[in-house]
Amino acid sequence: MDPDVTPSSAPGNGPASCGGTTPHTPGNGPASGEGAPLRNGQETPEDRPARLAVGVVGAGRVGTALGVALSRAGHRVVAAAAVSERSRSRVEERLPGAGVAPPPEVVAAADLVLLTVPDDELPELAGGLVSAGVPVTGKLIMHTSGRYGTAVLDPLTRTGALPLALHPVMTFTGRPDDVNRLTGISFGVTSPEPLRPVAEALVLEMGGEPVWITEDARPLYHAALAGGANHLVTLVVEAMDLLSAAGVAEPGRMLGPLLGAALDNGLRLGIDGLTGPVARGDADTVSGHIDELAKVSPQSRRAYIALARLTADRALAAGLLKPEDAERLLEVLAD
Repeated sequence: MDPDVTPSSAPGNGPASCGGTTPHTPGNGPASGEGAPLRNGQETPEDRPARLAVGVVGAGRVGTALGVALSRAGHRVVAAAAVSERSRSRVEERLPGAGVAPPPEVVAAADLVLLTVPDDELPELAGGLVSAGVPVTGKLIMHTSGRYGTAVLDPLTRTGALPLALHPVMTFTGRPDDVNRLTGISFGVTSPEPLRPVAEALVLEMGGEPVWITEDARPLYHAALAGGANHLVTLVVEAMDLLSAAGVAEPGRMLGPLLGAALDNGLRLGIDGLTGPVARGDADTVSGHIDELAKVSPQSRRAYIALARLTADRALAAGLLKPEDAERLLEVLAD
């Protein structure tokens, strides 16, 4: 099926059998315009029309959290693929109405399929479902990888699937509050243009905010998020270790207010929120840091130098650092 051709019936109402070319947005009512009956005069999520049968392939932290969010929106999680004992426990605890089944059976049972597996497994999974002859015509196939757009689902799209890439910009710990973390977060959304309303509606139903990312921008988008979030954790832990080595009993307590203020400054002010010895051009101070780090942690020294160079370049370009001060700093940072 051409990715630009849309289903002729609403997602959740089964594969197209006749007529129509516009995809139906979840929650906006059936194509006929008829409303769902109300319970005691009040609509519940389950009463809303165009509710989808959802299958989860990869019942890990992300898959189960999104499954719960979709259930709260009135969709039905009917099946999940779970290999490990931990994954099976997650399904039982979080998705009690879902049966555990192999991926082909999960896909067959669902209108909306969540492929929530590690990035490196996604291409093989998409190809494997096609090789297994699993029918996907008219089904919404959604993955949550930040790295990929919808091209990774091309094998499925060519056999009639409707591809969506919805990446929640959040970390998941496996704790019950993961679902609540979805409220107000951004989702990186990529899909064929005709399916964009469906993709964005699903994000809104899960409590998120859809942000459109073009297919070719997905690698850069994901690199930015990984660098900002994952490497931030490394920097924080490294700073805590160094403070512990300096004799600070509670490094987290010391760092918390400082890092919170620095993050707030960066988000609100950009590079104008920069403070510290590099921004001031204190080359001697920076040199002392480098010498001390060489004694304690050569790895920390290398990371400090790389980040200080980047900081100096940005400060110079923004006019925060005088050229003569930048020159002295770069001499100190020459490794």
